[in-house]
This record gives sequence, C-alpha cells and structure tokens, in this order.
Amino acid sequence: MTFFDFKGNQPWARDLTIVMQLGLTMAGCVVFCFFVGRWLDGLLGLSGLLTVVFLLLGVVGGGVVCYRQIMELTEEGANPPEQDKAKSNKDDE
Repeated sequence: MTFFDFKGNQPWARDLTIVMQLGLTMAGCVVFCFFVGRWLDGLLGLSGLLTVVFLLLGVVGGGVVCYRQIMELTEEGANPPEQDKAKSNKDDE
C-alpha cells in the first residue's frame, strides 16, 4: 500500500521544488546580506547604515537571481529536451 503516488504527481512535485528553490534563494540572499551589513556596522561603528544598504542589495540581488532562474526554467520548458529531439528526428527518417 503506497501512501503517495510519486509517478502520478511528478509535475506537481517538480513545481513545488521550483517554488521552494526560488523562495530559499531569495531568503538566503536577504539574510546573508543583512548579517554582512550588521557585521560591517559593528566593525566600523556605524549605526545601521550599512545594514540597510546591504539589506537593499540583498533584496535586489535575490530578485535578479530568481529572475534568472525563472528565465532558465521557461527556456527549458519551451525547448524539448535533447533526447526528445533525437527521438523525433529518428522517427522522421
């Protein structure tokens, strides 16, 4: 008795992993830049200026990385995989 049919839900599981990857990428960029800013503020004796600057850089950087990942995924979805191309070319002959 199987609890979850992985083969039947493969597209759903793939989409879930993509969403999780994007979310963790964005959160990782923001959190990393926040702590770098805090560390530099403590090192240089500033009162939160670099924390704000690096936090904004983390948001922008995370957005750019997520945008690139989405563009890669949509390009892959538009083009069939190489194995399918080779198979379709073989069928045409």
